[in-house]
Amino acid sequence: MSSPISIVFCGTPEFAVPSLAALCADNRFSVDLVISQPDKPVGRSQELTPSPVKIFAKEQGIEVWQPESLNKEFAAHHFAKRPDFLVVVAYGQIVSQQVLDFPIVAPVNVHASLLPALRGASPLQHAVLLGHAQSGVTIQKMVRELDAGPILGQSSIELDSRETTASLHDKLSTLGAQLLIDTLSHPLHPIDQDNGKATFCHKLTRDDGVINFQTMTAVEIDRKVRALVPWPGVKWNDIKILATDVAPQANSIAISCVHDTQLFITSLQPDGRKPMSGTDFERGYPEMLGKMKGGL
Repeated sequence: MSSPISIVFCGTPEFAVPSLAALCADNRFSVDLVISQPDKPVGRSQELTPSPVKIFAKEQGIEVWQPESLNKEFAAHHFAKRPDFLVVVAYGQIVSQQVLDFPIVAPVNVHASLLPALRGASPLQHAVLLGHAQSGVTIQKMVRELDAGPILGQSSIELDSRETTASLHDKLSTLGAQLLIDTLSHPLHPIDQDNGKATFCHKLTRDDGVINFQTMTAVEIDRKVRALVPWPGVKWNDIKILATDVAPQANSIAISCVHDTQLFITSLQPDGRKPMSGTDFERGYPEMLGKMKGGL
């Protein structure tokens, strides 16, 4: 009986957990080491908190390494052996050529878009922001250029008309895990990307969530809310916009936007207050609602 395919897995957030879990559950694979980002301070108490990938790996009894800089610390780290594959899923650090050359067969990455579309740091959010009808996952052989490696496998899904980053996250993390197992279980057949068709998405900041009713349509704002809540969030002045629709909804308030479009805000949160419905906001903050409707 042949030995299992050996894996070193690099990942950090919840999105990467299904891929790691799928590898652990399949006896054709052996996850020998998990590399994850260092524990981060979370919340008001700033308590050091392990990543979801680290938590899962520890539950499985897998060794976890958390370098501050993988590239700088890689040469000094003792590895029992070279793995067949280095699997990278939302790790959070750009890796060097030395790291890419480490596995015997290939370094592979699970990317949450149909490459060459949406190379970069925020493909989930931008699929919703841009109103894409379709999204998916790509397994790529990693190269130094960001998300430009040959395609080893792809799987696509249709986006729901009310898709959010949260719902798409769950769909694609599961789809990616399935595709990863299928891809690594068969001989690799790399297909070069068409670089001329590449599109890119940047790392999101709070500035991406600023809205203006006088310069944006209801559809544009609604997409921002579905894409950017909870992070980096959507704000008008000091008010967080938490949930919207482009059709009338119960307990919503209607705001006029450009091109004679209307946005229906169903949940929002004034600064320092708890989230509330649109109608509760209307009763409690009539003056602020007037400014909102006036675009001030």
